[in-house]
Amino acid sequence: MSEFIVNIIHRPELAPEYAEKLSGQGKVDDIGRKSLLDESLEIFRFQQDEAHKNGLKTTIQMTYASLFSQEIIDMAKEYHEKYGDEIALSLLGLPCTQFREKYKTKDFCIWMFSMEDKKAIVDDVFGKFREAFGCDPESTGSYYMDAELINYIKEKYPSVKSAVATCWEEGPKAYHTCNNSWYTFLDGGPWAPWIPSKVNTHVPAESEEDDSGIVAIPHLSRDLMACYDGNGSNFGTHPQNVLRGMIYEDGEYPYLYNLIDQYRSLEKYNNGYSYNMMFVGPGWLNKLGRWEAPYELLKKSYEDGMAYYGKLKQEGKLLDMTMAEFADYYRQKKHYTEPEVALWRDILYGSDKQYVWYLDPDMRVGINADLGGAIFDLRPYAAKLSIPVGIGTGNPANASYPFLIQDKYRAGYFTHYAGEGTIRSAKLTCDGQEVDLCLTRSHAHYAKEGKDTIITLDPVEVVFAEKKIRLQTVYTFTEGSSAIRTDRRVLSLTGEGGPVEIQDYITACYGTNEYSEDMTGIVLTLSDGKRQKKIDYEYRCREEELEGGKVEAAARIPQVNTKLGFTCGAENATGHIREGYAFSPMFTLSFTGTLQEKEVFTTWLNLQKAD
Repeated sequence: MSEFIVNIIHRPELAPEYAEKLSGQGKVDDIGRKSLLDESLEIFRFQQDEAHKNGLKTTIQMTYASLFSQEIIDMAKEYHEKYGDEIALSLLGLPCTQFREKYKTKDFCIWMFSMEDKKAIVDDVFGKFREAFGCDPESTGSYYMDAELINYIKEKYPSVKSAVATCWEEGPKAYHTCNNSWYTFLDGGPWAPWIPSKVNTHVPAESEEDDSGIVAIPHLSRDLMACYDGNGSNFGTHPQNVLRGMIYEDGEYPYLYNLIDQYRSLEKYNNGYSYNMMFVGPGWLNKLGRWEAPYELLKKSYEDGMAYYGKLKQEGKLLDMTMAEFADYYRQKKHYTEPEVALWRDILYGSDKQYVWYLDPDMRVGINADLGGAIFDLRPYAAKLSIPVGIGTGNPANASYPFLIQDKYRAGYFTHYAGEGTIRSAKLTCDGQEVDLCLTRSHAHYAKEGKDTIITLDPVEVVFAEKKIRLQTVYTFTEGSSAIRTDRRVLSLTGEGGPVEIQDYITACYGTNEYSEDMTGIVLTLSDGKRQKKIDYEYRCREEELEGGKVEAAARIPQVNTKLGFTCGAENATGHIREGYAFSPMFTLSFTGTLQEKEVFTTWLNLQKAD
């Protein structure tokens, strides 16, 4: 039986950042002015009423400011008793008169404070919650919560079992579309609920020893294609995001419902389970409107969104849960090494494009069927990188998990000028003609066989002057393994001319944004246990090769504590390593062989911790 779980989360944010900025135009800065507080409380009531009207329970994330309001405390208790809503605690919504006077700052992102201040703020907010409700909360959250912060909260407040802990791909793309002013860099994490590692919030825990003790949920359920390709803040199951993206016409927004439905469809790839969340602060329903949308449309979109969830529940297609209830459900439903998979199709622009996302404790992988099945995003979770963030760490804002491949920040296959971008693909060569599989178009299919997740691409046809080949790519991810197996199956090979040669390759680097990092220190090697060739990266365009079926081509990347190993099953294959140059600061690992009729050319890409 399939189960579609939804978390509806509201917060009585009395001084919401968006509303404060908008309704405060032309006024002296006064975060505590009565008109702002009254409007925010009215919006919170409206959101709660819409959920309950549609038979949906909510999680009320109390903000710091709301804990100074007996009216809101009493209201939350009433909602809890009458509707079963969970009373939780948000680490968003810190700004208010009391907070600014006490901490002498306008900062509001908990992960950006020093660790000393994080602990002091957590103890302050949790203490206020206990005063108000006589207990500690079971759920909390922010846009992002770093691992050190989660570990501290879980140790000191063990009742906490769930948290909003990251925002999928809320990085440079969102920053640029917010006029270079939204300093929340959170790329590289999960898009669906997970149990975070004690070492890094983005990384799923691999075992009980690695378990941070909470179930994390993403801040908003994003469009897993449009969000990656463009500004993530426009594409999510947050009705006001859809309006900000101007994805509506005549007051209607079918895209919102299509997005919710696509999340429902993910149960096909995840053992009959799928998840969605709706988390809208009162600032988005400002009486003066947001973006180009008037308040009436903001209000209608929220009513319609809640009504759609309510309709699904009435039809038996949705289970509404509080965050704490979901945490218990998730721990019963999933185990540590179980992958999360999404086959995602374009529902925004009407193209035939399709992405596959795969996630487990060792890696996050994106496969683009529209590029012949190339891997376009790769995050080495196996490295278990500890990335302290916040004032005093030397890294006040960038919480992103580094990539080895990212085709938007490092060009991918299509480059504007010279050099190469990061991608994992294959090139076919015959009689001097070369075709990269990135130039072909395909579709992907999912299968589960025991512990194997198998992604099979539709066959593609490559036509040379005198020869034609039909080739099929199959990826296999084995649970508990940090290797990606790739099979290139020759289905047919016809025509005259010379042999067809394949170069199966990965071109990679490391980073968290568009700007190239120093590649000095990376070591490329070829080895079969007896022979070895090595390149210490110096931007000199050097290449080495080594023949034989037991060769490993590898890159040791100390900056992200990762070893990337590449091996091939073909006895006649030749391994290659190549360093890039300053204008194209990548490296390439590859194997070259000759394809025969009905042959399968198999390679393994393995991610390991370097030390």
